[in-house]
Amino acid sequence: MRLLPGTPAYCPYCYEEISRRQAWFRCTGGISPHGRRCAPEVDEVLRSHTGYTGALPPPFAARGRPGSADCSRCEGHTTIRICPVCHSRLPIHFGQVRSHLIVPVGAKESGKTVFMTVLIHELMHRTGQRLNAAIVGADDHTRQRFTTDYERPLYREADLLGPTRAAGAHKKTPLVFRFTNETGRPRGLNGQRGRSRASGSSEAQHTLLSFFDTAGEDLKFQQSLEQNAGYLAAADSIILLLDPLQMPGAKELARPGTLLPTLAGTDQEPAAVLEDITSLFLSAEGRRPNQPISKPLAIVFTKMDAFLHDLKQTSPLRRLPAHGAHFDERDSLHVHSEIQHLLVRWDGSHIDRIAQQNYSSYRYFGVSALGEAPAKGEADAQENRVSPRGIRPYRVTDPFLWLLAHHGIIPVK
Repeated sequence: MRLLPGTPAYCPYCYEEISRRQAWFRCTGGISPHGRRCAPEVDEVLRSHTGYTGALPPPFAARGRPGSADCSRCEGHTTIRICPVCHSRLPIHFGQVRSHLIVPVGAKESGKTVFMTVLIHELMHRTGQRLNAAIVGADDHTRQRFTTDYERPLYREADLLGPTRAAGAHKKTPLVFRFTNETGRPRGLNGQRGRSRASGSSEAQHTLLSFFDTAGEDLKFQQSLEQNAGYLAAADSIILLLDPLQMPGAKELARPGTLLPTLAGTDQEPAAVLEDITSLFLSAEGRRPNQPISKPLAIVFTKMDAFLHDLKQTSPLRRLPAHGAHFDERDSLHVHSEIQHLLVRWDGSHIDRIAQQNYSSYRYFGVSALGEAPAKGEADAQENRVSPRGIRPYRVTDPFLWLLAHHGIIPVK
């Protein structure tokens, strides 16, 4: 098995760098050719990292870089590769396909969990069809957890997802997806992409995408600061979600009747959150003074449906984005410039100065995961239900498509 050269390999579950000199495997638990079978047992390393307490066949190390190995106990053959650090089962072809670790971060009530759920749902359906791409869970845990804990409550039961709990409250495992799209396939005479793979006309490319859903508190409490610094250091891209309703200057411009968030303090305001993220990056080991942060940063302003009424008819935020199988750079830059003007009106120019002075690649986005404000539930006066009109996402995939284009996964027009 040949690994991708030149770049470190990070586990998509614990975000620790994986050594290329030694591979780890897990026994299948079947009867080996020698008539022996390994008894299942609790993997303490896996339990400490993920909280999984079920019994599994034992793990073992194998020298070199093989795609398979013989169990050191029963001598049975196995192809189940695991991470040497956390003992999570690695996705198929890990190390042979590109892997991008994406961390969505933001303050409390910025809508990270709802945003991520709608984003993945859109990639599985409308946006996936538009890009001629498919996204699926890379492991059974991701597939089951996304359906049960995210997609079903939001889309089928119309319940808003609760806030992400802090890392200290329970073990959290990232959601890992396999994104597959095609390159080089010519369009047919009818405008559709041809289906034949003959003559090497097209090539499927696979990319692993790992989403770690951090809680807003994780960026403030000292006990979780080191852990999140590790996730951010290993991440290839950051999606920073900011709620403009938490900005004093923006509240006055919101649609009348908009439910405003409850602030725990000024440390939850968007500028303070960006400062915290920037400090984590600048304190990373090996960074030279005055060296700009090179990781692409998508700065996403959520709940934009509360502000569309206040924008001019010619605003790029009031028109729908292009629907081709590419990333529209011109449209994105127009939105970026519009957000910069809005930051002045929202008394948020400090955000733009922090971004300009510290990041070599950043872009502003305005999105609405639900499309309109939530409806009030029967149990209390809090808005905790999806609107009866359903989920109508607005530009929710824009920041993710920018990151895909930045990494060369989809074309740019």
